[in-house]
Amino acid sequence: MNIVEHNKAPLYDAPGHQGMVMRRLQGKEAGPSQSAWIGLSVIEPGGGTTSSASDVEKFYVVLSGELTVVARRGSLIQEVKLRPLDSCRIEPEEARQLINQTSSPVTVLLVMPNKA
Repeated sequence: MNIVEHNKAPLYDAPGHQGMVMRRLQGKEAGPSQSAWIGLSVIEPGGGTTSSASDVEKFYVVLSGELTVVARRGSLIQEVKLRPLDSCRIEPEEARQLINQTSSPVTVLLVMPNKA
């Protein structure tokens, strides 16, 4: 068993992310994992990510607040607002942008395969 207390979860940075505090809850530098890693992000008002794609799928679960997700695959663009306990899957090679368009922080759980 690997326990990671929230206040001891390692902070990390990622390119194209601004106005966010990101912690690894499991996997990578937070401990061993064979299949995936889990992150927790607090996105401040006006914060978020640039639009980018990767070769792996990503899962997002909103824990608190409201998150705008813009996904683009070819000419198809989807924009949705996720609220607490809403989730979405981003396909491999699907560009995504996360935006906090509200005046309150939004907390998001992220699950990604280890190969990313």
